[in-house]
Amino acid sequence: MRSIFVKLGLAAPDETVSATALTGGVSSGIYRVDLRSGSYCVKQALPRLKVAKEWNVPVERVFHEIAWLRAVHAIAPGQVPSVLGADDASKSFVMEFLGADHRNWKAEMLAGHVDAGVASAAGDLLGRIHAATSDDAGLARAFATDANFHAIRLEPYLVETARAHPALAGHLHALVGRTAATRRVLVHGDVSPKNILIGPNGPVLLDAECAWFGDPAFDVAFCLNHFLLKAAHLPRHRVELMAAFRAFTGAYFAHAGWERPGSLEERVATLLPGLTLARVDGKSPAEYLDEPERAAVRRVAISLLQEAPRRLDAITDRWTREFTE
Repeated sequence: MRSIFVKLGLAAPDETVSATALTGGVSSGIYRVDLRSGSYCVKQALPRLKVAKEWNVPVERVFHEIAWLRAVHAIAPGQVPSVLGADDASKSFVMEFLGADHRNWKAEMLAGHVDAGVASAAGDLLGRIHAATSDDAGLARAFATDANFHAIRLEPYLVETARAHPALAGHLHALVGRTAATRRVLVHGDVSPKNILIGPNGPVLLDAECAWFGDPAFDVAFCLNHFLLKAAHLPRHRVELMAAFRAFTGAYFAHAGWERPGSLEERVATLLPGLTLARVDGKSPAEYLDEPERAAVRRVAISLLQEAPRRLDAITDRWTREFTE
């Protein structure tokens, strides 16, 4: 690891490198490195993800993440980490380390601290990224990562869930096909509270190794899913979580001028139940749900998947009725 920092001019050749593994991710080795010049974060892609089911993914995704971070830094400076350098041989890169003044949004919500203002800021950030990259032919070529996106998003979430629910396979495979065929914006692919830090200057979006030029509905549904799951887990905070859901969508859709908003909302609303079911029966289940919560989420998600609502209000209304204290 020393050689990377020496090459970047951040460490002396004989300097001791102090590296501490950071927790929270399943797809990469992430380390805090302390040097005389400061503290840094190193991320190295893993070929097999740290989940119960076998999940192998291409390590070249690290280069897509670097490219996404650099592209989005030009759109929203300060709201993604700065990339300081990369090492092709080890499939790793160095970025700025964000310290204690950046709080993890997932941890905040699970502790019962639900702030609609944070949700609005996150929706605004995602909307600005999508709007700035919409229908960009250069980005479409640079992020033609269809095989990677299928391997680390569509297959482990929707295709795996179809294996667990053969009767729903038609619905789920239709979502896979539609998502894969829609190419409008630069997609992050893992917009979730665990990948968003609440910093002094607003949200900071991390972990873009799923980057792909594709369907904006995936990013929106992927994030909204976490408000639903946490409402099932924390029903006493259901009202605040549904308010956060609406704040996120309101801020996001204010930027969605690249296509008819109703069409985009319909794709989000029909995809969302599939992703919700996937967080119970796919390869990456939500670890904080207990078995009764998982059963309840499964039941409601299946019903919504079959109903295929076109509006997000139909989903929040249903969730509000089903998950009460």
